[in-house]
Amino acid sequence: MVPAYVGLGANLGDALATLRAAVAALQSLPGVAAARASAVYRTAPFDAAGPDFLNAVVRLECRHTAHELFEQLRAIEHAHGRQRPYRHAPRTLDLDLLLWGDAQISTADLIVPHPRMHQRAFVLVPLAELAPCVKIPGQGELAPLLATAAGQPIERTGERLY
Repeated sequence: MVPAYVGLGANLGDALATLRAAVAALQSLPGVAAARASAVYRTAPFDAAGPDFLNAVVRLECRHTAHELFEQLRAIEHAHGRQRPYRHAPRTLDLDLLLWGDAQISTADLIVPHPRMHQRAFVLVPLAELAPCVKIPGQGELAPLLATAAGQPIERTGERLY
């Protein structure tokens, strides 16, 4: 079993309901034995316009490969109407494979750790809730990364995903 962390975000439609449905879909994936979710956070779009995002992070225990999980994440996004008209476009659902154990993966379609996660409070804050001592391969410990993202506004909503 490999621990995997997935970032969730949505800012179109009923974002909270979509995130809850995405977590349910993640929990029901073949090869996933356990799932835990952070609280839900509200953030302004990063380098883009549009409504605020709801974000969270989920920790999974997986039996399959990172690429298999990545393909399953894409399928869940697609099932929730995800479109990619341009970079940083508003979205019904965004699922990012943040971490795959302590692996570093770089292929044409998948980069793990997610290449910008260490710069984004909307990833680091919910990740710290689930795994405060996690080390991000190639970036180091979480605490100093959180400090560098401290100026980015993020609000805990009080909502849970299950």
